[in-house]
Amino acid sequence: MLAAAAVRDRFDAVEIVEAHDLPLGPEPRPGVPQAAHFHTLVSGGADAIDALLPGTVDQLLACGAHRVPMTTNMVYCSPEGWYRRWRRDTHFLVSAGRDLTDFAVRQQVLKDPRVSVRRRTRVTALLGDRRAVTGVRLRAADGTETDLAADLVVDASGRSSRAPHWLTELGITGLAEDRVDSGLAYASRVYRAPVPTRGWPVINVSADPRRPGPATAGGILPVEGDRWHVSLWGPPGAHPTRDPDAFEPYARTLRHPVVAELLAHAEPLTDVTVTRSTANRRRYYERLPGWPEGLVALGDSVAAFNPVYGHGMSVAAQGALALRASLASGPRAGLARRAQRAVARPVEVAWALATGQDIHYPTTTGRDPNPADRLLDRYVSRLSRTATGSYRAATALTDVLTLQASPASLLRPGVLLSAAAGPLRPPLAHPQFTPAERRLLREAGITLSCLPR
Repeated sequence: MLAAAAVRDRFDAVEIVEAHDLPLGPEPRPGVPQAAHFHTLVSGGADAIDALLPGTVDQLLACGAHRVPMTTNMVYCSPEGWYRRWRRDTHFLVSAGRDLTDFAVRQQVLKDPRVSVRRRTRVTALLGDRRAVTGVRLRAADGTETDLAADLVVDASGRSSRAPHWLTELGITGLAEDRVDSGLAYASRVYRAPVPTRGWPVINVSADPRRPGPATAGGILPVEGDRWHVSLWGPPGAHPTRDPDAFEPYARTLRHPVVAELLAHAEPLTDVTVTRSTANRRRYYERLPGWPEGLVALGDSVAAFNPVYGHGMSVAAQGALALRASLASGPRAGLARRAQRAVARPVEVAWALATGQDIHYPTTTGRDPNPADRLLDRYVSRLSRTATGSYRAATALTDVLTLQASPASLLRPGVLLSAAAGPLRPPLAHPQFTPAERRLLREAGITLSCLPR
């Protein structure tokens, strides 16, 4: 949908080829099993969506999504300790169910008469040759095959994209691909929250792969309808399961009990859904010596990330925005290659963040940390520890985590000095809840043993 939004002003008509039917409202969509797990739009991605489709974030908020200032409205336990809830509004995330986010974007895109959807249809091949793609071959639900000519084909078909195979059929080979897999598995469930969720913080207890024992983690995301979307994850040997009776006990294996203690007072609304599709996978289309005119790959078709970092939708949105900017230069030779390279830039940031963390799990396959990785990891850990008691360090890290700055920005002189000085305030011994949040807990009859009396 975002790809359609990116190209609609440059072409007479845009056709979305969709393998399934599309729901009319914010309901589950076939082919998106990951929707059962929590999704966030960090501010870098939310800003990109609003640039492509003005008013979409406001529509999401009007439908019950939450705009969560970071770290103002986050109770976050990093591997280095509890973050303070620094006052800043430029960094934020939008928390909502994936179905609602899909619906808000879909509604904005499909009200444009230039955009149409060909449902229950699959792409089976690219038309053209190694110099230029001129369309796609389609197969309808009844098996009928037809050719659809196009001035531009955008592959936004996700992790299951067959573009590498189709390119090989055109005689384009040599595609480089990386896969870094920590082996983490996710289990998610939706709960009726025991407290009003408007203004309620995101709760997150991160794993620390450097500590002995299983690196389990989890979080609570407030979503529309006064519900909590809860995800828990762990490495091989300590995977969460689909057993609903084991979900809350698993939450007690986290480094801190706050998630488990809150869930003890919430009402489960769904079964537990588990996925093991958490590998980071990247295809370096921008490095191919030959790239055909008329083709661009976008989103998970280019790179898919471990969902624990919450960057997938935001990177796709930034990639779509990069595509639109590339098309604005006009139909010149080499346009598709320039667009593909532009799409790769936001991918690079998220890839560095995801793999830079995952390579330090002992269960990870695909890449081992080298001396430079270990040095950088020690520096980022030092900076994160500093951020627990330094506004400047916390802001620098959040700039990067919200995809509003490059990881290279963490090496600016001011940030280096902050890391060298260390935290300016003593570490927090407990999660930080505001007086208003504590009052809501008391009114709901909830006592958290992890909080001081």
